[in-house]
Amino acid sequence: TLALLIFLGDCQPLDVSSVHHNNTFLKYSVSLLGYGFYGDILKDSEKKRWMGPMRYDYSGFKTFLSHHYYEGTIAYQPAKHTHGSPRDKESCRMGCYICKKSEKQLAEQTKEHGLKHEEGEEEWKVIKGKFLAINAVNMSCACPRSPKGLSPAAHLADGSADLILVRKCSRFDFLRYLVRHTNQDDQFDFPFVDVYRVKCFQFTSKLSEDNESNVMDIGKKRFGQFCRDHPACCCNIVNSTWNCDGETLDSSAIEVRVHCQLMKLFARGIEENSKDEAAYSQSSIEQLL
Repeated sequence: TLALLIFLGDCQPLDVSSVHHNNTFLKYSVSLLGYGFYGDILKDSEKKRWMGPMRYDYSGFKTFLSHHYYEGTIAYQPAKHTHGSPRDKESCRMGCYICKKSEKQLAEQTKEHGLKHEEGEEEWKVIKGKFLAINAVNMSCACPRSPKGLSPAAHLADGSADLILVRKCSRFDFLRYLVRHTNQDDQFDFPFVDVYRVKCFQFTSKLSEDNESNVMDIGKKRFGQFCRDHPACCCNIVNSTWNCDGETLDSSAIEVRVHCQLMKLFARGIEENSKDEAAYSQSSIEQLL
């Protein structure tokens, strides 16, 4: 199949996110960047590789029961060049017109203002709070357990990522949010869930904000290390781990930039699944009735 696609010249562009810390490049990401819930699952599952694939279920259940939240600050630049929003029903499909229009609009903005001017002058929006999960996806991240994915309307090549913030809430509410990923309901329809389409964002944990070179902060750092080394401690864990496409990334302060159509694949894109589309249509009709 790949040989035929190369021969026919079918091409599917793909957005790539670069992860930086203090202007130092760390990693690339093409699907999921997850801090909090998904990061904790990955970190715990790495210690139980002997369990095989079952380790993800075990670590997921354990992480859900622990119900850790993390305090920090998120700053992001909205992707104003994109067409559509994370909560519309326009899924990315083969020959996606939203990706084409967004790429064209971004190119025009860059040509008109210049990349440095655009990044420096555009307004940053800041959010502070306590979060159970912080997820940034370049694609829907659909899988058998989540047919629509973490962000059903995410696009492969529109030069943006969908930033999903799950604020601190009860275990029951968080379970409701997780269950929504297994059905056709809108998983963003909760007061504690926010979603934004962004072209870059920064995250800094509360510990990193308070970490200055004085005696008190050194004590805080040591105390935080004690909590991490001894999970039985009554204190909440101060830092999580980033899940970067299935690889752990230990950094509590990062900057993420989305590079529009940085990579090109020999592929036709996501094709329509008539079975899923029919089920989704049926669910929409039932809701209307």
